[in-house]
Amino acid sequence: MIFTIAAKELKGLFASPLAWVVLTLAQATLGLLFLRWLDEFLQREPQLVGMSNVPGLTESVAVPFFHNAFVVFLFAVPLLAMRLVAEERRNQTLVLLMSAPVSMTEIVLGKFAGLAAFLLAIVALITLMPLSLALGARIDYGLLAGLVAGLVLMVASFAAVGLYISCLTAHPVVAAFGAFIALLAMALFGEIAEDGLRARGVALGASLARVISPLKNFEPFLRGVLDTYAVACSLLLIAVFLTLAIRQLDAQRLR
Repeated sequence: MIFTIAAKELKGLFASPLAWVVLTLAQATLGLLFLRWLDEFLQREPQLVGMSNVPGLTESVAVPFFHNAFVVFLFAVPLLAMRLVAEERRNQTLVLLMSAPVSMTEIVLGKFAGLAAFLLAIVALITLMPLSLALGARIDYGLLAGLVAGLVLMVASFAAVGLYISCLTAHPVVAAFGAFIALLAMALFGEIAEDGLRARGVALGASLARVISPLKNFEPFLRGVLDTYAVACSLLLIAVFLTLAIRQLDAQRLR
């Protein structure tokens, strides 16, 4: 049943004009950013010839490119996630879904999987840009794979937060705005809290603050480090917000 719900959500996204607009704007924005970083590297390349420990093409182009993708997905994911539950509640179809012989867990996981599949398609298209550099230059495939893995975890975290916020309202626009504010607050608070607590020597508190910050969990991948703690924090963040979404829908069904 999870796959059935996921297929329905994925089909609905591909049939939605908003989803195609978001996909087009995301690709156009990231395409321009990619060309910008590539142009800067080509301009600096003659000055780097003969120098030691010079950053390669992947470090100079792909790393800042994937870092910029954080901002694009910060806007894109709330717009895509806002309709998952809020629109069904507004259209009075959520009652029919809740009355079906499926559990709230299956509903939430199915909707999350559908949105995640659409976002993975965007990530795949994004990956083709730096991957195209291999046609005329040598790239670091290990670093690129790490960047893609980190971006997938970050986007999945965004999707889980957006899904939970969509469970709280019947207005998709409110859900989109709420998800954007929540993700922005998590990024800013996680950055400030971890740095502040670590400066005061509170290592445990700094580690816990990192859990709620998708950006902080993405940073090790930007440095080419496969940080298992960052992976665990991302997976925990996804699990927490999916659990909250399940409990929210369960409470609404009981009412």
